[in-house]
Amino acid sequence: MKNQLLFLRNGKVITGLVILGFFTLLALVGPWLSPYDPNQVSDALLSPPSATHWLGTDHTGRDILSQIIVGARGVLVVGLVAGVSATVVGVLVGVTAGFVGGIGDESLSALSNMFLVIPQLPLIILIAAQLPSAGGLTVALVIGATGWAWGARVLRAQTLSLRKRDFVEAARANGERTWRLVLAEVMPNLTAVIASGFVGTVTFAVLSQVTLSFIGITPVSDWNWGTILFWAQNNLALQRGAWWWFVPAGACIALLGMALTLVNFGIDEIVNPRLRSTGLHARSLRRRGIRPRVGFTPVVREVRS
Repeated sequence: MKNQLLFLRNGKVITGLVILGFFTLLALVGPWLSPYDPNQVSDALLSPPSATHWLGTDHTGRDILSQIIVGARGVLVVGLVAGVSATVVGVLVGVTAGFVGGIGDESLSALSNMFLVIPQLPLIILIAAQLPSAGGLTVALVIGATGWAWGARVLRAQTLSLRKRDFVEAARANGERTWRLVLAEVMPNLTAVIASGFVGTVTFAVLSQVTLSFIGITPVSDWNWGTILFWAQNNLALQRGAWWWFVPAGACIALLGMALTLVNFGIDEIVNPRLRSTGLHARSLRRRGIRPRVGFTPVVREVRS
């Protein structure tokens, strides 16, 4: 409950969640809000923004705003599927390894170490090259299957420190079952760490999807923000002065990445006591002429005459 209150009081988290909420709403109702079919061609070739086409058109007269609105769903679905799958596997492996110990811990730790050294982006490129029809879902599943190891290692370390705490030992002495100890005693204390790992995986998945679409690895017929940049790059939008073709899509990618980063920073401030103190008292410190520094506990020295 305390962490939830701190979560809601954090300005970075609130700002990030507002931006994420906007893009999520756009992904849910976007196809019904788009003014045109993103594949509909017209005679307005490479037209700048106007009352008819708010963000202009591309080289075939397709509406850029409709492409951005429809493409938001593809980006967020990939991030959500990858984040959920990687987080679920990471929690199962990490918490089990840390709580069970012994041979089970050693085996699961060795498995995590194996997946840690797998290069994710080159693997996705190889799989997409072998499967011409591989789309966003394939990218999300590959990221989810290979991106859980780092989170599992962090959760294992946290679980090792929690399983010998007094409240866990007291619950064990009262005859609580193992699954009850994990779900009721250990997992609530890992919420912030799990959330931080989920946000990090979503960020990586979104950037990977945009990158693969931009270089043409995934099908360019499936609209997302990387696909828009792919067509803009291949048709020399920058050289032709068609800034409206690539700037809005790039701005959406930057805003989504900033939102995820702000949420991640906010979670770090809640988990880390030093960052938490600095974040909660930042305004009062500035009023007193003290500039809070990330990673350092602010100290006020009184000068006596």
